[in-house]
Amino acid sequence: MKSCKKCGENFTPFSTLDKHCYVCKKTEQALKNLAKIKKEKVKKQKEDLLTTSDYLKLAQQVFNKWVNIRDKDLPCVSCGKVISGRVNASHFYNANNHHNLRFHEDNVHSSCITCNQYLSGNLLEYRSRLIEKIGEERFKYLEENRSIVRKWTKDELKELIALYKKKIKDSVY
Repeated sequence: MKSCKKCGENFTPFSTLDKHCYVCKKTEQALKNLAKIKKEKVKKQKEDLLTTSDYLKLAQQVFNKWVNIRDKDLPCVSCGKVISGRVNASHFYNANNHHNLRFHEDNVHSSCITCNQYLSGNLLEYRSRLIEKIGEERFKYLEENRSIVRKWTKDELKELIALYKKKIKDSVY
């Protein structure tokens, strides 16, 4: 017989390692299960509160992170210099005005801060280097599809987030 560390009752242990009686073990397990259920419920409630705009921001962050991993050792797409320090994911066609191409992989490449932020993308240089990088055919596709109006839904954005999180995970490991 042993004395339970929680309630002090005497019990017959199943193994020499048992420190708690059967009732205390079950109570502890039940409390853990309740905590897990509550945590999942709170997570779902938080997800339900997110707007399409919130998902758009999250998707953009994950996508930009993937672009920076994809282009890790490449020079700046605009000026061709080796990028030292912080890297930007630079959209050739602006993400705010060209929603259809916002998450298109041919439209976004790594750029240095100087070109992307201070020179507004350095688009003349960007254009020539982009054509060289992706080819004339794929560049024409971007030009032809830049003015298509696109409204992203929550479900589409959730799928994009999951897709690019998986791509990040696959490229890191």
